[in-house]
Amino acid sequence: MTPEKPTIVLVHGAFAESASWNAVIAQLQTHGVKVVAVANPLRSLTGDAAYVRDVISSIAGPVVLVGHSYGGLVITEAASANTAVVGLVYVSAFVPETGESAFDLSNSAPGSTLGETLLVHPVSTGGNEFAIRPDAFHHQFAADVTEETVVLMAATQRPVTEAALTDGLPTTRPAWKDIPSWHVFGDHDLNIPVAVFRAGAERAASRGTREIEGASHAALVSHPEVVAEVIASAGKAYVAGVTSTMA
Repeated sequence: MTPEKPTIVLVHGAFAESASWNAVIAQLQTHGVKVVAVANPLRSLTGDAAYVRDVISSIAGPVVLVGHSYGGLVITEAASANTAVVGLVYVSAFVPETGESAFDLSNSAPGSTLGETLLVHPVSTGGNEFAIRPDAFHHQFAADVTEETVVLMAATQRPVTEAALTDGLPTTRPAWKDIPSWHVFGDHDLNIPVAVFRAGAERAASRGTREIEGASHAALVSHPEVVAEVIASAGKAYVAGVTSTMA
């Protein structure tokens, strides 16, 4: 009997949206796997993770959970003590410890220029939300993506609340401590310093790390084939592990 391939669940981060995974999805579908791209609310870490858990619970069978950027916090929380999740993939993403926030981690190493590019708007429910200025989006977020694509990305970006970026990871047991993880990121990321990604991969005892030379924060758009390969590695590792126990 051939083990069931896990469903790939993709969680975008701040200043992006689910269609940012389109090129990665196209690559993954050539592997014959099911893929779901979640519309991450970007309102609060607890609420965002709860929504992702709801999506996972609607899927029959094992799941490889993938997060981009702030989505790394969301998948770490959503997968904690969640037996459906068999692999984690961090794509240019934070790998938080209990109590750490996106703001904490982005400032744990020098190099981010994101703060200089943000627009701030009040939210009727309280607090503020952030978006990247359209004129700054290309250089800041996706320098290695074509202008034609970046114009669309900037127009469709989903703002993130200040609360989401400053919420500390609630769980006392981050998922990467119990679930194998893979990591992929670019070395020209201006949103999150590359040193943060390297430290996160080391912290999580990464099963496989790919550092893409020249890639921006939008590596999932500019290098979808590499990102898809890393995600596929997580799925294949699960299938191989199940197969070995059945032998």
